[in-house]
Amino acid sequence: MKTEVYSWRVSADLKTDLEREARRRKISLSAALDRAAQEWLKNRTGDPDDAARQQPLQRAAAACFGKFAGGNPRRAESARQTLQERLRRKHAR
Repeated sequence: MKTEVYSWRVSADLKTDLEREARRRKISLSAALDRAAQEWLKNRTGDPDDAARQQPLQRAAAACFGKFAGGNPRRAESARQTLQERLRRKHAR
């Protein structure tokens, strides 16, 4: 038995699509939304503990990736300026 109410705003297009799908399946809009919510909960990935389990795995994997050797440890800080200079040179007349 349903006793709780939940409401939210959706775009007109989404509402139309939901109503059309409910009619196609010959069910009420609320039944279609119930099914969608139940399916989403059933198929969701990950759990709160998953992040804690993933961190050591990611650290171990990162150790195997290697690094790029570019010779400029401050490259990220000057990337915009460098790119603008290259574009100016390329498109200079």
